[in-house]
Amino acid sequence: MGLDTSLDGLVTAALERREPERDAALAVLASHDADLLDVVAAAARVRHRFFANRVKLNFLVNLKSGLCPEDCSYCSQRRGSTAGVLRYNWIDPDEAAAAASAAVAAGAARVCLVASGRGPSERDLVRVAATVGEITRRHPGVEICVSLGLLAEGQADQLREAGVFAYNHNLNTAASRYSEICTTHGFTDRQATVATAARGGLSPCSGAIFGMGESDVEIVELASALRDLGPESVPVNFLMPFEGTPMGDRDELSPQRCLRILSLYRFYFPDVELRLAGGRELHLRSLQPLALHVANSIFLGDYLTSEGQPGAEDLAMLADGGFVLEGDPGPRSPAASSAVPSSPAPAGRPDRLTPSAAGGAGGAPGVARPVAIPRRRGPGTPEPPNT
Repeated sequence: MGLDTSLDGLVTAALERREPERDAALAVLASHDADLLDVVAAAARVRHRFFANRVKLNFLVNLKSGLCPEDCSYCSQRRGSTAGVLRYNWIDPDEAAAAASAAVAAGAARVCLVASGRGPSERDLVRVAATVGEITRRHPGVEICVSLGLLAEGQADQLREAGVFAYNHNLNTAASRYSEICTTHGFTDRQATVATAARGGLSPCSGAIFGMGESDVEIVELASALRDLGPESVPVNFLMPFEGTPMGDRDELSPQRCLRILSLYRFYFPDVELRLAGGRELHLRSLQPLALHVANSIFLGDYLTSEGQPGAEDLAMLADGGFVLEGDPGPRSPAASSAVPSSPAPAGRPDRLTPSAAGGAGGAPGVARPVAIPRRRGPGTPEPPNT
């Protein structure tokens, strides 16, 4: 079966909300760079059918940074990490709400509250409830998503009663290789938490991280496992290599590979919020606007422990592409977008791409190796957030 036939079949199945055929899915991942625009165009047909030109802006607030007992190999907050990221205990509700207010003013429709750790204690849930209360008092219409690790039975109900809308817990990688990236909990623990959140009345949000050595077969395996959980939001992350973590020297993604993966996940999740998440700046680089014809959601500004591109550039990119923010009456003009203030980069800030003799993107010549830049602004710092 040729790629054109595979793409036609994938589009038809997606528009009918059916799961893709495995061989057709693998054909997308194995496609040649010369066919990339055909792959993206097919995925864009699905995206535009269900979401037109709308994009949802999300904003991350890291309530507690570092200090995590888990050993996830990709994470800058892991046990034993020597990455130079911010480390602080719980910020107070006013600080979290002030950051959320800046994001809402820039167009964010969802605020994602995250705290490192294996899972929340009862005291942690009280802290989160206070923060949620303060944000919703200031912005009654904003969606609140929280990510606190593994959930015990009944905790989702407490979060829902506090005003939380959604719960994020990513599966991250395929079950067949999960033990290679983490030993302190398992794949089934993550599946159970997503199911617990959904039973508790929270909108389930679960996605993946790519660039950790996964094969095409494992990418398809994970997509099918995610689909079985019925998430309403699927973040697609690309590994941010932090020096000081076991995966700090990983470099196996090209912009083309990222677009193929993202397109495949659109076929698996045709009518679900597909979020272009962490690592987009590092790995998609100048092809980020093309990815927005596949994804219908992004994070605004910075991430948990790493710096994103300036929030004003995010908004200008959306305006230039003719996209409309969820909740907005119409597209923002580039002039209006560029008028949104963002924090200047700290003095002496390193480049996102560092020189590498082997090149980046899996050794491609002339491309520097990607490296994550630790966040130095926003929550947990005296600097304003990057919105």
